[in-house]
Amino acid sequence: MQNHSPIYMPVDEFSTPVLMSAKPSDSVNDLLSRMKEKGFRHIPVLENNKPVGIISDRDLYHIGNTVDRDYLCARDIMIKEPYYVLRGTPIDEVAFEMSTRKIGSALIVNEQGTLDSIFTSVDGLNALIEIIRGEYEE
Repeated sequence: MQNHSPIYMPVDEFSTPVLMSAKPSDSVNDLLSRMKEKGFRHIPVLENNKPVGIISDRDLYHIGNTVDRDYLCARDIMIKEPYYVLRGTPIDEVAFEMSTRKIGSALIVNEQGTLDSIFTSVDGLNALIEIIRGEYEE
């Protein structure tokens, strides 16, 4: 068995730009429509461009078509204190933490704490494909 030296891969090299976010006061019905329309599975919830929560398509699925949904907003259903890391954090640390917590995404923030991008399990699979195919260069 060969012993390979570890490859430093910053998570932000494989993260996805955030194309949709929510405010805590956004209605759940609006979020559901926007997610379906755009095909997104995660929506960061931001205040002053800093993450305060995250909502996944599974969170919205569990709400279903309840009557109460008309009165719910993002702050009512978001996962508070979402998992986030600084740009430059090694991808293996992020993937390990996501696996341990059994979560599908990590938010990537800059030094000021504002949202930069999102790293999802799909992004992790794309990174793995690049490594296996030998396409990743440090």
